[in-house]
Amino acid sequence: MAKVVVGLSGGVDSSVAAYLLKEQGHEVIGLFMKNWHDTSVTISDECPWIDDSNDAMLVAESLGIPFQTIDLSDTYKKRIVDYMFSEYEAGRTPNPDVLCNREIKFDVFLNAALQLGADFVATGHYCRKGEITIENQTYFQLLAGIDKNKDQSYFLCQLNQEQLSKAMFPIGELTKPEVRAIANKIGLTNANKKDSQGLCFIGKVRLPEFLQQQLLPKKGDIIEINAEHPCYQEISSNLEEQIQPIIYHSEMGKKVGEHNGAHYFTIGQRKGLNVGGKAEGVFVISTNTKDNLIYIGMGEQHPGLYRKALLILEKDIHWVRPDLKLKENEKARYSCRIRYRQELVEVQLHQTKLGLIIEFDNIIKAVAPGQFAAWYLNDELIGSGVIN
Repeated sequence: MAKVVVGLSGGVDSSVAAYLLKEQGHEVIGLFMKNWHDTSVTISDECPWIDDSNDAMLVAESLGIPFQTIDLSDTYKKRIVDYMFSEYEAGRTPNPDVLCNREIKFDVFLNAALQLGADFVATGHYCRKGEITIENQTYFQLLAGIDKNKDQSYFLCQLNQEQLSKAMFPIGELTKPEVRAIANKIGLTNANKKDSQGLCFIGKVRLPEFLQQQLLPKKGDIIEINAEHPCYQEISSNLEEQIQPIIYHSEMGKKVGEHNGAHYFTIGQRKGLNVGGKAEGVFVISTNTKDNLIYIGMGEQHPGLYRKALLILEKDIHWVRPDLKLKENEKARYSCRIRYRQELVEVQLHQTKLGLIIEFDNIIKAVAPGQFAAWYLNDELIGSGVIN
């Protein structure tokens, strides 16, 4: 049996993960990550970290396992929060949860666990780990969780082989209702606690207020682009042209409103625009943080919302399975998603001098630079990268 440190978040998933490991005979230690101190931007009834820490401690007591708290707030600020600010300032849409797993849970937290003598770190993610041996070389696999409604493999898409080798995902073979049933059966106080939202280990934040800590409000124009504009010509058959997003200029449309800062908006966003009098809803199709402009289009079928292909720069390509890495001019078929919970869609990957081009079989909606694209082979997550 192994010595396993469980990242106890205070939620039911990590709590049941700890229980299952103990039942299997492992030596289990509960460790809570304290990543944030500022509650001024946290929505109070969404269980900020203080409540979560107390819940985690009660669970550890109930299970009879040692419990500690580790303060990673300085590292979290440098690696996650500062990254978020810089990405939003540049007009990109970051995914802090993916980075939190790569930089915090399976790096700083993992190293702290290893210093406690742990063999593995376990989390309450709905995913699974497999192993495969090819030509006498063993590779660890990141597999989707059994519960398709809760599969969280996407959030772990940046893990490497070393990190996976030390990871355990005890609830990956269970569904959420089964996890809650176990928690109720053993009398855990958080058995029916609702799922956490927002930034990992912080809680749900008011994003505009959170960003305003460093990115000040600044009035700018909202420009509407007509769906019949000449810039929406027939999609080019040239892949290198398809990966280039349209560059909009204010003279291409008409001003229909004002906003408080282009860096507060993301492609595909509908809320917070306050543009009325339209036959259909309006959506953000592009942002320009340099000139502080937002471009919108009316209707869910507006061509500005859709892309046929995207690019991941060479420096941003990550292969969870390094043995499947494409060489230049190679291509391969995979399924792909560009955001959590999005249905997997069929794609062809092309490794080029520019980087990795993801060509979608069908056009795809609301591609946001800064987000992560992840590609799968059946249930296995093979690789990922930051959308350029």
